[in-house]
Amino acid sequence: MGMAAKTRNPVMWLVIGLPVLSIVAGVGLVVISVRSGGGDAVIDTVQRTAQIQTTELGPDERAQSMKLSAVMHVDAKGLELLPVGGAFSSGEVPRDVPLTLVLSHPSDATLDRSVELRPSELGWHADLALPLDHDWLLQLAPADTRWRLRGRLIAGQGAAHLGPALRDE
Repeated sequence: MGMAAKTRNPVMWLVIGLPVLSIVAGVGLVVISVRSGGGDAVIDTVQRTAQIQTTELGPDERAQSMKLSAVMHVDAKGLELLPVGGAFSSGEVPRDVPLTLVLSHPSDATLDRSVELRPSELGWHADLALPLDHDWLLQLAPADTRWRLRGRLIAGQGAAHLGPALRDE
């Protein structure tokens, strides 16, 4: 009996250790989720009604009807936005006003940025050293947000196409 009292039962460590470990892991997950910020990966203003998320598609529809399209070029000099056609060519979109480009990191909102593109000889330009080690989600709009173009700059590439989010069927 003296010998049995001295040996410890390893199952008892499991009975105590597993619940304590699960509590510590749960608290860690809560801390990580609270520090990560909001749950939306969408940069649009959205409304939630009866657990349905909706967004305003008017700017996308206008960009589609105006047949807007642009190419963004990135290099050491900065960002250059070149209009491709549609209302850019007809003069319906003024070329002498700045545009706003929102650059969103696909997974880390702390890296998101908004850039004002100034009119230039060929289109619009911004002096910005943009890191190309990851993808960027792009959204281009004028100050009045009448229309909106979207695109994706793939990591390591120096150019991206921006077009309406809605497509003709």
